[in-house]
Amino acid sequence: MIVCSNCKNHEPTGALFCSECGIQLVKTQVPTTQKIELESDDMGAGPVSGQSSSRPSDHWISLHLVDSGQIIQISDRADFSLGRISDKQPIMPDIDLTPYQAFDHGVSRLHAVIRRADNQAVVMDLGSSNGSYLNGARLIANVESPLAQGDLLALGKLKIQIFLNLV
Repeated sequence: MIVCSNCKNHEPTGALFCSECGIQLVKTQVPTTQKIELESDDMGAGPVSGQSSSRPSDHWISLHLVDSGQIIQISDRADFSLGRISDKQPIMPDIDLTPYQAFDHGVSRLHAVIRRADNQAVVMDLGSSNGSYLNGARLIANVESPLAQGDLLALGKLKIQIFLNLV
């Protein structure tokens, strides 16, 4: 049994992240890298927002959905909202997380926004019901927080690892 140092939640032995706050439970001395297979772009055209491509250099940010292993790559916009689509609601996020069990994870219809400014990226919670967490720390609504390579962003309980290509 592992006890989270941030929220004191009990996790089973071997858990890497806290299921309550998303903080990394076990810090390794030497980080290990695993190859993530990306879907290929057979058409040869540029990727559509929120779709995977085999050319990561074309994207300024990639969102790795920790639970499903899916990767959402963004190249065509400097800022985008994250959330879920709800039936008969006019509110539409730029990136729809509905296919990734967003409702079950407590993601709001308009949950957060990620923005690129010069050579940095920032995230801002949009006053979501279940909050957003960056590396286990709750974000203050409507206040931008800087993002760094490998950060763990939790929208409610939906965990997203951030990969940046800002050069």
